[in-house]
Amino acid sequence: MAAVRCVIVNADDLGYTVATTDGILHAHAHGIVTSASLMVRRPAAADAVARAAAVGFHDLGVHLDLGEWVFRDRRWEPLYEVVDGGDAAAVAAECRAQVERFQALVGRPPTHLDSHQHVHLHEPVRTAALALAAELGVPLRHLSPRVSHCGGFYGQDGRGDPAPGLITPRALVDVLLRHVAGEPAALVVELGCHPGWDDGLDTMYRAERRTEVDALCSPGLRDELAGHGFRLTTFAALAAGETAP
Repeated sequence: MAAVRCVIVNADDLGYTVATTDGILHAHAHGIVTSASLMVRRPAAADAVARAAAVGFHDLGVHLDLGEWVFRDRRWEPLYEVVDGGDAAAVAAECRAQVERFQALVGRPPTHLDSHQHVHLHEPVRTAALALAAELGVPLRHLSPRVSHCGGFYGQDGRGDPAPGLITPRALVDVLLRHVAGEPAALVVELGCHPGWDDGLDTMYRAERRTEVDALCSPGLRDELAGHGFRLTTFAALAAGETAP
């Protein structure tokens, strides 16, 4: 029998737009999404929080939003920037403000921290995010010893070219199996995803979001994951010590 491995299926970009939230909530209600990360600066953030609460979707973290970059004309360029990425004090202040905004909207601390386009893996965001995660006592994506982030369920390559074969139900199972190969069963895996239904979203990753919703809600997927020893869980359960096999 396969060892039991706990998996958090976390949807990024909750509150990006109302239609993005629609897709995430559908993938939670009818699929395998167990957690989500909220973009608190977006106009649709308050709506997302209210609707998540109404359906009992409580495992929410902060998706630190400091900007977005797109690959155009063979180079990455900013779609928007929230703060000067070279100003450590400004970055730290913005990250803290977003956490405080989350707590004002949700009424409780986040269960986890991560960032839009993984900017927290680079300084000065890394230092600011690590400090906040330590203060809150929550996992920070890629940098928590108990949670291993799996980002392979993503429908584009490194230049933003479509890669639809990476966001099928089969691909989801396969990427998880590859990720845990050789890893201890006690390690919790966070599978990242980006479901959504906003066909007019101003971002590189748009059409793929609808495909992700379909894959995450695929009939039989939950049973197949269980057959491979994967047990779905949340960051809140991890904090409560409820994820041990």
